[in-house]
Amino acid sequence: MTNGTGALRLHLRTADARDDGFLMELFASTREAELALLDAPHREDFLRMQFRIRAQQYRASYPSAADKLILLDDEPIGRMLVDRNAEAMTLVDIALFSQFRCRGIGTQSIRELMSEADRSGLPLQLHVYKSSPAVRLYDRLGFALAGNEGMYLNLCYRGAPDDG
Repeated sequence: MTNGTGALRLHLRTADARDDGFLMELFASTREAELALLDAPHREDFLRMQFRIRAQQYRASYPSAADKLILLDDEPIGRMLVDRNAEAMTLVDIALFSQFRCRGIGTQSIRELMSEADRSGLPLQLHVYKSSPAVRLYDRLGFALAGNEGMYLNLCYRGAPDDG
């Protein structure tokens, strides 16, 4: 699971149409509580509808975002959607299957984005549900509150502090 330095052997691969089934399964895994409230015949329809709506919203809001699968060795275990433009980098979405959460994978993936933001001199921003356990992770990583919008927090990482 590590490369000898303690870092996980993670890499990213661009998602394509062949990955739609995987992305749907991953999306469903992040909606288990909602799906449990529906009777079985309606779950699949609800899931497909929500998946399509979310994909359309992402494409409309972030048309040039890079959609990548997170691979542990060669196994897809998650997804990261990142928009990059001249003003900022935006972590639009990051999701891992539950068995891969709380193992440092999200932390390592986000730290790599933070390093990229440091090199580019751009802020790294994201939106997260206020009640999400990920809020603690982002706080630990040094993201600061940039705004509060109803159910969401807008967080921003503005780069590593200067040493000099």
